[in-house]
Amino acid sequence: MFESVRRLHQSLAEIPGVNVAILRLEDKFTTADLISWRPLPVESFHTVGPARFGYSPSLGKRLREMAQDIVHTHGIWMYMSAATLSWHRAHHRPYMISPHGMLDPWAVRNSSLKKRLARVFYEDQHMRKAACLRALCQSEAESMRAFGLRNPICIIPNGIDVPPIVNGSDLSIEVQPTEARRAHPKTLLYLGRIHPKKGLANLLRAWAQVHRQGSGCQRSEEWTLTIAGWDQDGHELELKRLATELGIQFTDVGAQGAEREAIAASQSHSLLFAAPLFGADKGAAYQNCDAFILPSFSEGLPMAILEAWAHGKPVIITQQCNLSEGFTAQAALRVEANAESIAAGLQKLFEMSASELRDTGAHGLDLVQRRFQWSNIAAEMKAVYDWVLGGAARPECVSL
Repeated sequence: MFESVRRLHQSLAEIPGVNVAILRLEDKFTTADLISWRPLPVESFHTVGPARFGYSPSLGKRLREMAQDIVHTHGIWMYMSAATLSWHRAHHRPYMISPHGMLDPWAVRNSSLKKRLARVFYEDQHMRKAACLRALCQSEAESMRAFGLRNPICIIPNGIDVPPIVNGSDLSIEVQPTEARRAHPKTLLYLGRIHPKKGLANLLRAWAQVHRQGSGCQRSEEWTLTIAGWDQDGHELELKRLATELGIQFTDVGAQGAEREAIAASQSHSLLFAAPLFGADKGAAYQNCDAFILPSFSEGLPMAILEAWAHGKPVIITQQCNLSEGFTAQAALRVEANAESIAAGLQKLFEMSASELRDTGAHGLDLVQRRFQWSNIAAEMKAVYDWVLGGAARPECVSL
């Protein structure tokens, strides 16, 4: 979410007449992150108490001191919601909310007691008084209505930057294969948060099924699965235990010496757990994989899929990823969020020829270039701001 928020507001700041200021909470990545926010002015604030609530009196005080024309809050259920509501009461100016999937039914049920308390104390008022809600897709807009919200809703997706190595190329350029890629010439990548809602347990069950002797998928041995990401609440350990129960041999690769260990592991193991990847390392992972998978139970609009398409890679996704454009554009294989359907999707992927994989990825690249470039997304958002502030007609993306 944070990368998409950063790129949205950097792109907005490139529009003449738009001035952007960023208030954010401090975390262990703050120092490194500040560089990536340039040239935007960013202020970071300490939190008090549980990190998940994000209580920061200093942030609330600073926000109330500001006289911006409009505030755009990203995410809900945390102290930032209460701080924005306080700013609105002090200045009588409008604000927008981007929940980023946090009102989807699956997300609402998660930690439901804490969310019920938040609704009583501040969140219901925060959501209902917003001048406009921003949904990433039609499904998220429907979740907002099902939640009982009657605010205007604009549907504006996240955007993507197409890497220079891919943009303008014919996708015929390939990275020189390593020894690991020679041993296993095809890699299926998952990259992101390691959390139960991502459907990774079902992915492992499906992986075991298609690799089981007699499954009828002769090409399954040509593929490895890499799960790269940051663990949440111990789910990575649960996945490793499940892999052991399913008889899947795996290698756990740390941040250091990853390629050397992966080369050794790839000779006999079909599953690799890798450390979180950022920056150039993340770009290299997309560039070197042959396909990407996100078998999620619930998403807003997943940046990982846009990133995979921007690198010209085919993807396997569920309907809950809310990127049905990918199915229409023949850039994605559709699966349901269960092991049997994921196994069928894997078998279909494994049976695709090199040219079919390349063509499917090219469809994805074309899709992001047409629909998801950040400059286009920022222009849509600016039009909504102008409408909220009363100086423009209602954009087509807004429904009342």
